[in-house]
Amino acid sequence: MGTGEPSPLESVNAFFDEAADLIHLRDEMYAVLKTSYREIQVQVPVRMDNGDLSVFTGYRVQHNGARGPYKGGIRYHPAADLDEVRALASLMTWKTALVDIPFGGAKGGITVDPTDMSAHELETMTRRFTNAIGHVLGVNRDIPAPDVNTNAQVMAWMMDAYSAGHGYTPAIVTGKPLDLGGAPGREAATGRGVVYVLEAACKRWGVDLSTARVAIQGFGNVGSWVARALHEQHVRVVAVSDARGGIYRSDGLDVAALEDIATSRRSVVEVAGYDQITNDELIECDCDVLVPAALGDVITQRNADRVRATILLEAANHPTDTAGDKILNERGVRIVPDVLANAGGVTGSYFEWAQNIQQFKWKEGRFNDELRDVMTRSFDAVADFAESRRIPLRPAAFAIAIERVARASKMRGYI
Repeated sequence: MGTGEPSPLESVNAFFDEAADLIHLRDEMYAVLKTSYREIQVQVPVRMDNGDLSVFTGYRVQHNGARGPYKGGIRYHPAADLDEVRALASLMTWKTALVDIPFGGAKGGITVDPTDMSAHELETMTRRFTNAIGHVLGVNRDIPAPDVNTNAQVMAWMMDAYSAGHGYTPAIVTGKPLDLGGAPGREAATGRGVVYVLEAACKRWGVDLSTARVAIQGFGNVGSWVARALHEQHVRVVAVSDARGGIYRSDGLDVAALEDIATSRRSVVEVAGYDQITNDELIECDCDVLVPAALGDVITQRNADRVRATILLEAANHPTDTAGDKILNERGVRIVPDVLANAGGVTGSYFEWAQNIQQFKWKEGRFNDELRDVMTRSFDAVADFAESRRIPLRPAAFAIAIERVARASKMRGYI
């Protein structure tokens, strides 16, 4: 992060302040809604395969539970720290409220580079971390999910570690393998939800999606499923990237040929026949729709004036900081904010959690139909609010969410 640029939490709270002013939030509510209910930092010692003992730092931040159990992912990343986790927990509160599902907001993580770890080391670390924070988890208290560098296998280990002391408890985490209570459709839900929102936006704005050129930064679970869902709709994906770099071709990539990249731990740069680009160049490439689907703070005052897309679809959490947001709005770029665009993931988690509690599994077709309904309805509500106030979508989304959480907090007697 460059000198003078806001921290993730400062950026999120700046967005909060702007939206809170729109709904005339009472001053006494600010402290309640901008701070976390509980923050945990834990020591996670792991005996590595070579015999050395490594000690990692883990976090779980529970931001607000007025509307339901805390909900949020677990990320394994070298840059994970308390400030970032606080910011992401706050975003989860507004995201769950915006799509009107009965959850609050939380986030967790471990400061670690998991790419250098064996499966045995990852499992040991996951179980230690789960045991360390287990006293604040619960099916009706706090339900983790996958995030950056975590997946269904990590969720299976978390579920098993928790179940060892509480009995078989599949609803304690979401994003699980299908054989352990996972929901058909959940793995693709974030990416498909992004595309459902894009379809709703294009319909409302009179944009012909069939002729649009889309660039996707990040080709993990979210980015790869965005690409696949767009490919199903015959939409041209002109660029994709991962941590090692990216590829670009103006007349479109062969998405079907890239599908195994997402699961084989190979990089898209290994695919021949395309122009090689950097992640920074992808942000600035010639496209109509830009989809940041990796890490946060990739669009700032340093590069926002060079973004060529006319629609920014935030599939990642907090990819645009406050300065970058301001520049893009001044340039007329339409931003579909993260709290709306990537809410398909937590919506899918809600479907999985509900199925686990009922011990009744849906068919994938029903899952996707319900997901499309939630995402389309949520986009339309945000767009209606934005158009009525003549404001961008981000403050409109935050305003709707804040109002819902504030109302629940008041009714429950928090204030």
